[in-house]
Amino acid sequence: MALRNALLAAAACALAACNQSGAPEPDPPAVQLYAMDCGHSTFSDIGMFADDGSMNGQSRTLVVPCYLIRHPSGDLIWDTGLPEAIADMPDGWRPDGFPAHFVVPVKLTAQLQQLGLTPADIEFVSFSHMHSDHTGNGNLFTASTWIVDADERTRMFDAEHRADPQDFNNYNRLETAETQLIEGDAEHDVFGDGSVRVIQAPGHTPGHTVLLVQLPNAGAVLVTGDMWHLAESRERRLVPSFNTDRAQTIASMDKVEALARENEALVIREHVQEDFDAMPRFPEALN
Repeated sequence: MALRNALLAAAACALAACNQSGAPEPDPPAVQLYAMDCGHSTFSDIGMFADDGSMNGQSRTLVVPCYLIRHPSGDLIWDTGLPEAIADMPDGWRPDGFPAHFVVPVKLTAQLQQLGLTPADIEFVSFSHMHSDHTGNGNLFTASTWIVDADERTRMFDAEHRADPQDFNNYNRLETAETQLIEGDAEHDVFGDGSVRVIQAPGHTPGHTVLLVQLPNAGAVLVTGDMWHLAESRERRLVPSFNTDRAQTIASMDKVEALARENEALVIREHVQEDFDAMPRFPEALN
């Protein structure tokens, strides 16, 4: 009998991955959220992030993250960071006439590779909005289904942005990718079970969105794009001077705050280092 039980236990471990104690490993949580470091932006003057002039002349380094959501029905990459080509520049990138220095310490593709993934393996791609620190690697995901607000897509492919190849060429090949448009005031349920929702929050750009993820253990997480750039921005309701619509921005702030309360969500201000540091260090996941 003892021999029979030992053989049965060995068979169980052969069929299910076992830990060192011989017990079967637990199944991974249904939904997992990974925070990846996709660059840093050091500004000599962050005045542009507050149209009331309160941040003029101050310097600050902002983190530029990418987020991977793994779900039993597929993977979603949310925001793709700065172009990974910057990683090959010895001194990073300093755009002429712009008060910032951009660096990329680790390429997005290299981080995906740590999970055994390539961009072609990712089923869905979505950006909080069109700016180059969020769409910098967009063209890596032309095999993915692109989830995008209809107004944002129109703006991304208008004549003005086609004439700016530096940014446009980060995402231009998505024009012919399989696309799911978010129209009107709707939100988009990525996997159809309420666990991952793309929610409209315009004002920073015409079709800016936020992401609400329901994790089985950690609960709700609200990833807020450029709703708030700075640690001070949320409490003081600072509006960047370059936002497309100030009133819309304030309304979206109210909407996102209500979402956070209703879902008791952890709010991630994407460019704030302390919020990024509060996430598990990649390749560990929040779940």
